[in-house]
Amino acid sequence: MTESLHRLVLVARDIELRIVSLIVRCREVAEHVIVLDTGSNDETVELAQEIGCTVYHYNSDLSPQSIASYLQENGEMRGKSLILQVSRTWKLSDLPLSVNRAREPWDIHYTYKHESLVPQDDQDVVFASTEMHHLVLSEEGCVALASMSPLATQQDVPASLQVRFVEAEAPINLPQRESLATASRFAQLFYWMLESKHPLLLFGIPGVVLFVLGYRLSGDLATMFTELNSTSIGVTLATIAMTLIGLFAMMVAIILYIMGKQVERIQHQYNWPKQS
Repeated sequence: MTESLHRLVLVARDIELRIVSLIVRCREVAEHVIVLDTGSNDETVELAQEIGCTVYHYNSDLSPQSIASYLQENGEMRGKSLILQVSRTWKLSDLPLSVNRAREPWDIHYTYKHESLVPQDDQDVVFASTEMHHLVLSEEGCVALASMSPLATQQDVPASLQVRFVEAEAPINLPQRESLATASRFAQLFYWMLESKHPLLLFGIPGVVLFVLGYRLSGDLATMFTELNSTSIGVTLATIAMTLIGLFAMMVAIILYIMGKQVERIQHQYNWPKQS
């Protein structure tokens, strides 16, 4: 018998380019989505809050015991929960597998990565020394895990609980089509600039192109035209205009970028609501 997924917890930091799509996807498989922010320096927290997601500022270590204890203290462990650590190597295609594990009748299902080069018995692996891939907890499993010591191992888990601990294997790299938003960091940045109508994109890139073309053409004017006529004057004026327009566009882009940063700083300082 499978159990419904009540809560999905995302442990993340600095994922503003992925946070909105990730939360929307998680809401399709869970009733509630929570973000444990571990110290983002970008707009991850603001974007998550704008779409109505609960965000907690988490400053403790990332061991399973600490996370379970924190969620229990904040009253966020009612029902079945899936906890995911969204790292740079984590992909959205990994979500269905984790959700399937969460729907199985486990009180604790912990998939982890161990950095030690020395082979160890699974029973002797200390939870705090592992890197979490995903963690499934029932209410009873959360209480038991939160009460364990930092040096706890599988042998310390109560025998009355249904538990499973699995060391994550290296992912299988299958050829997949990638969208523009996930193809590369540059593609993500370019997509964000298009969506946000960034001034460096709207004015900066055309300005650089016009300025470079005007500068290159101006160097050849002396050799292209040997006499003064309407054609040479027209080309000269067009080249000068192209260079000046390109320079002006670059200056406008820089000024708008600086002004936008100042406005964001003032809004953040006085907690002004952002325009949607």
